[in-house]
Amino acid sequence: MKYLVFLADGMADEPVDELKGKTPLEVANTPSLDSLAKNGAQGTLLTIPKPFPSSSDAANLSVLGYDLAKNYCGRGPIEAARQDIELKEDEIAFRCNLITIIDGILEDYSAGQIDQKSAEDLIRLLNDKLGNSKIKFYPGVSYRNLLILRGDEFSDKIGYHKPDSNQGVKWKEIIPYPQDKGAETTAKLIKELIEKSIEILKDAPANISLMKSNKKPANCIWPWSPGRKPHFESFEKKYNKKGAVISAVDVILGIGKLTGMQAIKPDGATGFIDTNFENKVEAALSALKSSDFVYLHLEAIDECSHMGDLNLKIKAIEEFDKRLVRPVLDKIDNDVTIGVLPDHPVPIKLRKHTRTPVPFLISGKNVPRDGNTEYSEKTAARGGLGHLEKYTFLKTLFKY
Repeated sequence: MKYLVFLADGMADEPVDELKGKTPLEVANTPSLDSLAKNGAQGTLLTIPKPFPSSSDAANLSVLGYDLAKNYCGRGPIEAARQDIELKEDEIAFRCNLITIIDGILEDYSAGQIDQKSAEDLIRLLNDKLGNSKIKFYPGVSYRNLLILRGDEFSDKIGYHKPDSNQGVKWKEIIPYPQDKGAETTAKLIKELIEKSIEILKDAPANISLMKSNKKPANCIWPWSPGRKPHFESFEKKYNKKGAVISAVDVILGIGKLTGMQAIKPDGATGFIDTNFENKVEAALSALKSSDFVYLHLEAIDECSHMGDLNLKIKAIEEFDKRLVRPVLDKIDNDVTIGVLPDHPVPIKLRKHTRTPVPFLISGKNVPRDGNTEYSEKTAARGGLGHLEKYTFLKTLFKY
């Protein structure tokens, strides 16, 4: 038996007034997901327990069954691993967003979903101006970049506010802060880097070009979620199964790499709704030939949710169903057990992650049917698999 999980990042939501009390998932046309529902069972899963941050690194580690109390390391080190950056003992990696600030307000956590070339140009400029033997910036995917500090004087005990959870907030009110006295030097440097980035980026050629095209400028950086080099148990040792992850974004690919799974980024995978679905399908089908478990991640729905774009979120869910789920189902046999779930909710009205348990679906020839004919937050709440607590989803999946 082989296993395939479709991870629809941020898909879960809450009832929306404009949808007459329904969620985007309920309203979206999802015949492929509904066909899986008819041949399986549903339930709910707590993916982000307190006190861990409500972020995708924590949520996906949780879905994959890694105890956050033992394994949570911050997002920066995970994305560094994806880029083959071997962190030294005296190095700390921060996730570093390019963001848009307007009139002192954090306007956009993604700088308008900045294009890859512009983002790389700006990160290289920052590294030229601010980088040295102790400070280094690395480009990532679009707005998702890295800052690495090197030196014994630096600490990872930095409190932070996630940029995608604080749109519309004055940036000076949410500056990263020291969690203990030993982190004061690091917090002071982070504040200085943010302030200096504003001066450097305001007249950067890439930003001038973006504004001439009526796009949002990336006029500030936002370092957050720091950590040191992590050490995870291998996925194969944990489950006795060879695994592969497929994604556009470094946080998922980094988790795959750190847990010893094959980490695959298909050509044209962007992390947004313009991603190359067809190449993701081919990557999943290919990975199933050599792996026992495939984790197929789609970022786009999460991004649409953070944007607060209801219609685009519904479209992204429908694209997921039509262009990712359906083509894979058409090419696999019934010896593959399928799981479907989001890693966390992103309610449109909040535009940020919540800790609400997510709906999950398991479908396959050995799964007892629970009578549901659709997949949604409501059907999962009454599903036959009940409510699962943290770290137990894959153990449940692998029973079938």
